[in-house]
Order: sequence, then structure tokens, then C-alpha cells
Amino acid sequence: MAATLQNLKDAAVELLPGERAELARFLLESVEPVEDSWAEAWEKGLDRRYEEMQSGRVKGVPASEVLARMRERYP
Repeated sequence: MAATLQNLKDAAVELLPGERAELARFLLESVEPVEDSWAEAWEKGLDRRYEEMQSGRVKGVPASEVLARMRERYP
């Protein structure tokens, strides 16, 4: 991995969650531009889920648990 890429990754993990989300959207759109209507719907969904997590209305599930469930369901 190029040093520059690693430096960017190191800097990115220091950002606030909302800033990382904004960066992720920017990077994704730079690789694969999306239609405005799709992007708007996706962003609204992300914002809603973020608010649900922040307010405690929903609880996250660890990735290891999700993957274990998937392996059980789809061996």
C-alpha cells in the first residue's frame, strides 16, 4: 500500500462519524457517479439510520454476529 494511501486512511479514522460519512459519500461518488434521486434517497436513509442509532431507538449488531448468521443461513 502506498504511504500516501495509508496516511489518508490514518487521517480519516480521526474524523468525526459525520465527517467520515461525508468523505465516504464523496469517495464513492468519485468512483461511480450516481443519479441524484438515488443519491438523495440513499442519503435520507443513512441519515435516518444514523439518528436511530444515536438516539438509542435501535441497537447495532456486531459484524461477527451478522456474518455468523449469514453463514448459518447460507452455508
